[in-house]
Amino acid sequence: MRLKGKHIVLGITGGIAAYKSAVLCRLLIKEGAEVKVVMTPNATEFITPVTMATLSKNSVLIDFFKHDDGSWNSHVDLGLWADAMLVAPATASSIGKMANGIADNLLITTYLSCKAPVFVAPAMDLDMMAHPSTQRNIKQLASYGNLIIEPESGELASGLEGKGRMAEPESIVNFLVDALDPKKKSLAGKTVLITAGPTYEKIDPVRFIGNFSTGKMGFALAEVLAGQGAGVVLIAGPVHIKCHHPNISRIDVQSAIEMQQKALEHFSNCDAAIMSAAVADYRVDQMANEKIKHDKNQSISIQLVPNPDIAASLGQIKKEGQVLVGFALETHNEQAHAQKKLVEKNLDFIVLNSLNTPGAGFGHDTNQITIIDSNGFEAFELKSKTEVAQDIVHRLIRLLN
Repeated sequence: MRLKGKHIVLGITGGIAAYKSAVLCRLLIKEGAEVKVVMTPNATEFITPVTMATLSKNSVLIDFFKHDDGSWNSHVDLGLWADAMLVAPATASSIGKMANGIADNLLITTYLSCKAPVFVAPAMDLDMMAHPSTQRNIKQLASYGNLIIEPESGELASGLEGKGRMAEPESIVNFLVDALDPKKKSLAGKTVLITAGPTYEKIDPVRFIGNFSTGKMGFALAEVLAGQGAGVVLIAGPVHIKCHHPNISRIDVQSAIEMQQKALEHFSNCDAAIMSAAVADYRVDQMANEKIKHDKNQSISIQLVPNPDIAASLGQIKKEGQVLVGFALETHNEQAHAQKKLVEKNLDFIVLNSLNTPGAGFGHDTNQITIIDSNGFEAFELKSKTEVAQDIVHRLIRLLN
């Protein structure tokens, strides 16, 4: 029994594939799991709550209140009880609600309260799956650290266009078992440091020098690494993204100096570091203690001094067996500049992205990279940042194992 003692919340939404949820529930219990079922009101039109209650040996939860006595069904307690939540089938409507936090039924509120890994098995017709809004919502869910189960194949999703039929229950259970088994995770027992986002270098108490980085790439890397079993130390500049995986330990900083101090503090205890932050190259020599007043008749000048090169400072203290990965954002002579940084900073490989590629760089949900090491380079097509993170992490795994 590969799931013995595991608590699984099985979420069922209103699609024709809901009939497969009965088989799915039975297989989960056969593997030793305790299953509690949450259904959307529409799901009850496809399979009865009595069927799922009989199979799970637990009351099925549908509404916020129990109709017989008015007591509250606590989505918070259910989310805390779970070792995993599986939404199968996941319709386009429910995926959209999950991606955008529309908490209008018990299943979605349970999802939003769940601290455990969440698995999503999409199921819908091909046109709905291919629609840009559905694709965007699925990629958004993946960026939150949710594991999307590929329709039909039952594997971790990479591209969903043209696929709509939910994976078979046996494949979903096997996927769940593998994902929840720490021994099968490629980075179990490893610790990886990541820097992400921009740095802000203060001019005065209200103004700063910065850049357009959103931190999406670094946070996607953190979630993918954590999903592979790694403990992640995420040093984040000022961004508005939340972490979702419990394996991520987040440290918030503002300036390049603060980011360097935290990186140096933690690097010696890490197996690898990925320097994805867009660190400001310069900072103000003397920050004003008070807000600089505007005077239309007077120009001002600001003296800038170089910031430390955080990746290079880690490269100087890197020990045998540690892996150091850098990022390079270039606008011209991209590969030449990236290869120079690879050598100068003592990196094991460097991830190059170009501002000349439409859809890549700051602010986008997609990116196009080239991975360069001492043996050459490998170019990738434009992908979602979660898929890009998977490519980078796969290269890291090869070096660490």
